[in-house]
Amino acid sequence: MTFRRRLVDWSLAGLLILVPAMVLRSSLKTGNHTVLDDAILRVSAPLESAVSWLVEGVGGIWSRYVGLVGVESENRELRADNERLRKELAAAQRRAVDTDALADLLELKRRSPADAIAARVIAASTTPQFRTIRIRIDRGQGEVAAGMPVITSAGLVGKILDAYGDHADVMLINDPDSKVNVVIPSAGRGGTLIGEGADNGYHGKIELERPLDASGKGVVREGDLVVTSGAGGAFPAGIVVGTVASVTVKSYRMVQEIEVEPAVDLGALRAVMVLLAAPPAPDPDAEHKRKSEPAFGTRPL
Repeated sequence: MTFRRRLVDWSLAGLLILVPAMVLRSSLKTGNHTVLDDAILRVSAPLESAVSWLVEGVGGIWSRYVGLVGVESENRELRADNERLRKELAAAQRRAVDTDALADLLELKRRSPADAIAARVIAASTTPQFRTIRIRIDRGQGEVAAGMPVITSAGLVGKILDAYGDHADVMLINDPDSKVNVVIPSAGRGGTLIGEGADNGYHGKIELERPLDASGKGVVREGDLVVTSGAGGAFPAGIVVGTVASVTVKSYRMVQEIEVEPAVDLGALRAVMVLLAAPPAPDPDAEHKRKSEPAFGTRPL
């Protein structure tokens, strides 16, 4: 490095030290300013304002950035907590519904003399309009068999369609392939309830001949109770199926079309009872309750 280069470096270093010192001295001086002090202050004041504005601006931006980062982090934590709490609430509500349904089935089993087994609904098949027509339960081969009736405390649900592995499929009474022999006790008339598989409800339909007796005997009315007749042996007699929702008389036919509203809420099934055997006939002379015998053509092993 040459002497000239060193001289320039030293001069610049001295100037960088001297100028701030002179600015500081002039700024701190309270009276008797010299012409040099005034000149230094006039030159340095705009520079100090610009530097101060720049420092404050950068500091403010940084503070807001740090604050936003903190708020976003808190928001993420709150969203995660909110999602977790929603899931826990949904799970608790499902457990509560399952508990109520199972408690209801236990009471039904206690009151019923029929040989039965409780099952939990684990899946459902629906129409495009979300009407349930079939369900899947957590009982399979060795526990249930095809054709066995499925009920709740409210009434008839349907029957086992197929059992495989640890599961079984249940055809509900609103399925178009479902046929149930029923009777309307108030009218003393019976027929076959056929599922409609409708998109706007869970109704089934019965067709009966119009009564010819003018006295009104045998007339079916809205609100009449519909129960299983026991004919054909597919379902035990006396299980509540539903109530008459409407009665339509076809003028060109000698029949009544009777729409039946199921007693069971088929779209909200959580647990059901499978009848393994029909309830025994009452025996007034027996000292103890009779046990049910194998029925419906089969019994699981």
